[in-house]
Amino acid sequence: MSWKSQLDDLEATGLRRTLRSLSGAQGPYVKLDGRPVLLLCSNNYLGLATHPLVIEALCRATVRYGAGSGGSRLISGSMDSHHQLEERLAAFKGTQRALLFNSGYAANCGILQGLFGEGDVIFSDALNHASIIDGCRLSRAATRIYPHGDVQALEVLLKAEAPRRRGRWLIVTDGVFSMDGDLAPLPQLVELKERFDCLLMVDDAHGTGVLGRGGRGSGEHLDCLEHIDLHMGTLGKALGVTGAYLAGSTDTVELLINRARSFVFSTSLPPGVAAAAEAALEIVTAGEGEALRRRLQYNRQSLTAVLNAGGVAVPAAPTPIVPIAVGAPQPTMEASRRLLEQGYFIQGIRPPTVPAGSCRLRATIMANHEPQDLEAAGRAVLKTLAGVAE
Repeated sequence: MSWKSQLDDLEATGLRRTLRSLSGAQGPYVKLDGRPVLLLCSNNYLGLATHPLVIEALCRATVRYGAGSGGSRLISGSMDSHHQLEERLAAFKGTQRALLFNSGYAANCGILQGLFGEGDVIFSDALNHASIIDGCRLSRAATRIYPHGDVQALEVLLKAEAPRRRGRWLIVTDGVFSMDGDLAPLPQLVELKERFDCLLMVDDAHGTGVLGRGGRGSGEHLDCLEHIDLHMGTLGKALGVTGAYLAGSTDTVELLINRARSFVFSTSLPPGVAAAAEAALEIVTAGEGEALRRRLQYNRQSLTAVLNAGGVAVPAAPTPIVPIAVGAPQPTMEASRRLLEQGYFIQGIRPPTVPAGSCRLRATIMANHEPQDLEAAGRAVLKTLAGVAE
């Protein structure tokens, strides 16, 4: 089958994706095709991508260190700003050490490939992010998938695997699931990992900065932060920049420095990005961060109250991710297109990102949205969904 025919098949089934070009920063409004639209599909949850202190830190470090790092961390690219951010991240998560990666995808692949291998067993939630799935494959460890959030099913798998145990066991889960916005049952997973002598890894890409009294993520929110062995998080969502990290023990970090291929063989993050992320962390853990998280929760309620009142049930969650169920690919993308015509940029999500039959509009809220804009967006969603269903 030719590549063109494969593209045609994607088009015919409503699954073909294309890139859009936005003008301006990731604020509440952006310009798309020359006109302003309300941005409801950005992960810039706290609005820190445009925060003056974050931008200032990036510019100041870029002037001092240059635009690029010059190489991988093991060759010539391990710079002061990288080490300073890692120290700050370790303190943020309450661990001995932290290690930077260039993206969340690179982090999950590198962590799982670098720490686990043949003879080990990884127990993975069925709705974990694609980067975790690929990291499990790269590790060559045996992977056992448990139904989403089903602690009882996971316990059955652990018991079944016990008679032939010979290597490390890992339970890995998203902290906040990116397509539904729900939380992993972390306290129950902690109980299982301690009872069965497992390690627990949490991908907190969508919880970092957003959840918890100090913005430390889903583990802090659910009061079990110190029981998580491997903390993965990103810098490119609530922290407003780019990159990712693993926070854990000194031995874990040292082993990853030697074995994680996505770390060893990648040019490191620009020093300005590391400095900007450190500035963002300072905001997240200060009083301003608390105020932004409160505003984020208020804004979420502004949208979901309209949707729920209009008969579109939205799951209750403390996260900025609002899934709006549609079902099939074509009506989902038609709804997204009609909303964009009205000035609301909400992405439709289709397989393989979500299972077949569970396509949805995925709205994401930012702290710097205006509540009245979100209420208007909610009314537009209700009207558009009704029109698509006719």
